[in-house]
Amino acid sequence: MTRLRPIVVAASLVSCLEIFDFSVFALFAGWIGAQFFPAAQPMTSLLLAVATFGVGFLFRPLGAIVIGAYADRVGRRAAMTRSIWLMAAGVAIIAVCPPYRVVGIAAPIAILVGRLLQGLAAGGEIGAAAAYVMEAAPHTRRGFLLSWQLVAAAVAPLMGALLGLLLSSRLSAESLAAWGWRIPFAIGLLIVPLGWYVRRQLPEDALRDAPKPRAKVPLVELYKAHGKPLVLATLTVAGRTVPAYTVSYFMPSYLTHVMHLPAKLGFLATAVSACVLILAAPLSGLLADRLQWRKPLLLVASGVTTLLIYPVFHFISHTHDTATVLLGVGLISAFVAPCSGVGTVMVLEAFPADVRATGTALSFALGVALFGATAQPIVTSLIQWSGNPMAVAWYAVPVCVMSFFALLFFPERRREG
Repeated sequence: MTRLRPIVVAASLVSCLEIFDFSVFALFAGWIGAQFFPAAQPMTSLLLAVATFGVGFLFRPLGAIVIGAYADRVGRRAAMTRSIWLMAAGVAIIAVCPPYRVVGIAAPIAILVGRLLQGLAAGGEIGAAAAYVMEAAPHTRRGFLLSWQLVAAAVAPLMGALLGLLLSSRLSAESLAAWGWRIPFAIGLLIVPLGWYVRRQLPEDALRDAPKPRAKVPLVELYKAHGKPLVLATLTVAGRTVPAYTVSYFMPSYLTHVMHLPAKLGFLATAVSACVLILAAPLSGLLADRLQWRKPLLLVASGVTTLLIYPVFHFISHTHDTATVLLGVGLISAFVAPCSGVGTVMVLEAFPADVRATGTALSFALGVALFGATAQPIVTSLIQWSGNPMAVAWYAVPVCVMSFFALLFFPERRREG
């Protein structure tokens, strides 16, 4: 474990910063929309902002193909370093871009370019980093060690939510809308020096099951030999990302701009969701390592998550009570944790080393792009069209049902080395 600790910490730390940089856009979408997508109706500005957030996901599959294939051909560490520079460029553009009233149409175009660069970086990140940790770990500890990738993913919105709470408490509403929302993006630029230093320390020869450098294109081999698990893995990702993006990332905008509740409550809900994920992920990883088969645990977690979505949003939209909001968000997050952490282990083990980074990154990127990225624009459009805050569940529940059946047919292959 002593040898593995710096590997897990390094991979998780920079993954946390990359996810923070990618996801903080969603937490401040309402304020970004007003600055870069002004419209007569505030909901229209919010819709354009969350649509731009979703556009970043469209480039995640391309990032998964390019960076994931690079990781499978050249090495995991080299691929992770490339993703850092792409993410930093996207964050810098968003952090310094002048608003629409200053530069006109160039402002939303620049924000779009920044999101696309972030999408490229995030798309390849999960495959390279997760494959690196898995291949360095003994098979009996994979669930627990890879759970720290989910902890890192949960710490990212927690950092953003805490910053949101601090900024909304210390700044006036006008200052937060004018320039305060830029502060998290400026902080996110720390990924450059910290990420470069940490990942330069990672040894490539620590991996037990890493592929040898080669000229063969992993994507072609993946498509020909592993098409079925790739499709099913993509569909299973929907069951994690849709609850995560509607509960964790969309909650500040939902409670503030749809339910007209204080901004502090929205950020607090995201913080509670993140804290539950941080606590639940290692526990579910430990449990998964003790089970002969992981799929039953995932089926239970996926099924309960699906059943919880409608009643949770019903109570949130009808009671407006702080305790009810936080309890509902916490319950869903507790069951999303094993779906995300243990689900990633099962997908990694389903692909051989030669296409592992590409297969894992591409299935995750496609799942997020097709379902997670569309979640916020779709539910915002449904709410605007129907005037019903419960429209969130109209999208989330059917997607989670589909994901449950994909998981049911997913071929679990627990590898011993």
